[in-house]
Amino acid sequence: MNSYLRPAAAALIAATLFAPAASAGPREAIIAALQAEAGGAAFSATNGQAFYAANQAGGKPDTPSCTTCHGKDPRQTGQTRVGKVIDPMAVSVAPDRFTDPEKVAKWFGRNCNSVLGRDCTVTEKGDFIAYLTGL
Repeated sequence: MNSYLRPAAAALIAATLFAPAASAGPREAIIAALQAEAGGAAFSATNGQAFYAANQAGGKPDTPSCTTCHGKDPRQTGQTRVGKVIDPMAVSVAPDRFTDPEKVAKWFGRNCNSVLGRDCTVTEKGDFIAYLTGL
């Protein structure tokens, strides 16, 4: 392909990939962006559920799992270590979950580092959202 066509082809591909997601809603756009970053990989709700429930190593000792604060059932409220109530994580109960890209980035950044001691991978984020979107 001629070098002067590459930018146009890239723009066309990006418009094709993201136009359906953008028209579907903000959550779908976030998922589509994660999928694009993951090379088009499909996300797994089953893996997301396992990730949510697992005790992790590497993070803070008082937050070994997502369930530490969010509870075993993400359709129920959770509680921070200082007692503040956390709204349910499940999209069926909290329909605004995963619709604001800035909030999604903020909370993945904070909570992944607290639980894992590192940033979540793109696949972990996508699987997590797939699980909570399916409840």
